[in-house]
Amino acid sequence: MIHQNRRKELLSKLDDNAVVIVSTNSEQKRNSDVNYPFRPDSSFWYLTGFIEPDAIAVFSKNNYTIFLKPKDITKEIWNGLRLGVEMAPKTLLANNAYDIDTFLDKIESLLTSESSLYFDAPGNIGWKDVSSTNKLNQSIALKFRNRTQLLDPYLSEMRLIKDSTEIQHMQTAADLASKAHMQAMIRTRPGLYEYHITAEFDTLFRKEDSEHSYPPIVAGGENACILHYNENNKLLNDGELLLIDAGCEILGYASDITRTFPINGKFSEPQKEIYEIVLKAQKSAIASIVPGEAVNKPHEVACDVITQGLIKLGIMDDASSLRDFYMHGTGHWLGLDVHDVGTKEINNTIRKFKVGMVTTVEPGIYIRKSDKVDSKYWNIGIRIEDDVLVTEDGHHILSKAAIKELEDIEQLMSQ
Repeated sequence: MIHQNRRKELLSKLDDNAVVIVSTNSEQKRNSDVNYPFRPDSSFWYLTGFIEPDAIAVFSKNNYTIFLKPKDITKEIWNGLRLGVEMAPKTLLANNAYDIDTFLDKIESLLTSESSLYFDAPGNIGWKDVSSTNKLNQSIALKFRNRTQLLDPYLSEMRLIKDSTEIQHMQTAADLASKAHMQAMIRTRPGLYEYHITAEFDTLFRKEDSEHSYPPIVAGGENACILHYNENNKLLNDGELLLIDAGCEILGYASDITRTFPINGKFSEPQKEIYEIVLKAQKSAIASIVPGEAVNKPHEVACDVITQGLIKLGIMDDASSLRDFYMHGTGHWLGLDVHDVGTKEINNTIRKFKVGMVTTVEPGIYIRKSDKVDSKYWNIGIRIEDDVLVTEDGHHILSKAAIKELEDIEQLMSQ
């Protein structure tokens, strides 16, 4: 029913003659006859709740038709059961269901000369991308390229505001990821390898019928200064820090948490100095999140705190050097995608926070070897990231269960 309501709400934002077409992903080959694990396209999943590959939904105010793979006894022996055409209308609350291979033959019967055609295809690129590896999407791109209108602006606005069910899934994902981060703190010690700690996340997520929402970053020492480091195979050295950026997915909804802590369980004085700046920046940025505040406010606040802190330590002379040490944004939208849909501006004006939005807050400081910086700070990379829901009275930190106070981390690791 929730997906039916979403389709109805979307259509209410379009004109009366609107016909919406959305498609999901195809399976992607890994090598030989082995595919990558399949995940449906987020927008298709959001509107239909259907999780099988190679499907297209077409709906208007008076009709909902789903095209999908038919039952195939032989293939089901190898790959598992399919919903099939006969069961699809009842299960998906559709008026009609057809074999996906008949889409090009039947689509015209679902349109009129007055139809306004809106589309969305995997990746939000749409069917106008005729280079698509999905042959059906490629054919549709050529067939409808002069008739279609972008659906993404309307759909992204809907997905940007989470309902109570979505928030519940995201809270569950944040709780599980928080548990994994603290378990990693307990397990970490010098002499292990980054992949040993990565395995802690793998194991806990799978035990809870979850999976990573993105490839995890488990970065010891100087590797923490590589923003999207994912080799996760180096030795963990005594006296260095470990930065872990990892989250999980629950029923499609993502968590995204980063914690940084000492491999031996005790922060050195230089590490403490940098950590305290990042933590202050993060707390101040989170505190700025309230309904009606500009969405770029957390970044402005974090930049101010980090600038002042690094100048005080003598690492920077002025704000002009900030991007040498903090070169990314302070947050992004979070939802079905870990970098979820939604713009930061509307009509060239900075968007305001609204109740139901979920954003990450993740300031960091990364200090590489440099003649311009005291060597005691070299190879210190620290990022602290939480998932924050905008509420009527301000905000709620979904990932608050993952400890981040310096003393709490040291106490936990001492166990």
